[in-house]
Amino acid sequence: MAKRGGFPGGMGNMNNLMKQAQRMQRQMEEKQKEIEEKEWEGTAGGGAVTVKVSGKKEIVSVKLSEEVVDPDDIEMLEDLIVAATNEALRQMESESSQVMESLTGGLGLGGGLPF
Repeated sequence: MAKRGGFPGGMGNMNNLMKQAQRMQRQMEEKQKEIEEKEWEGTAGGGAVTVKVSGKKEIVSVKLSEEVVDPDDIEMLEDLIVAATNEALRQMESESSQVMESLTGGLGLGGGLPF
C-alpha cells in the first residue's frame, strides 16, 4: 500500500533540497556583495557629464567638462546629470537582474531582494 502525505522520495530528498537552497542562498549573498562593490558609469551630452554609481545605488562621482558649465543654462546641466545618473543606474539594474536570473534559473526567486 502506498504512503500518503509526507515528502516525495523521503527525508533524503528533503535534506538534499535544503542543502541546495542553502547553497543557492550563499551564492546569492556572494553575488550581492560583488554587485555592491562594483561601479557603473553613465554619460550624457556626448561625454560632457559622467556619473558613476555603485551597486548600493549610491552616486560615487560626478565629472563635468568645462564647456557644459554655463551659468546661464543651469537647467541643461541638471538634465545632463539626471540623464547620466539614470543611464548608470539602468546598467547596474540590468547586470544585477542578469546575475540573479542566472542563479535562480529564471524562477523569479530574486523578488524582494535589494538588488
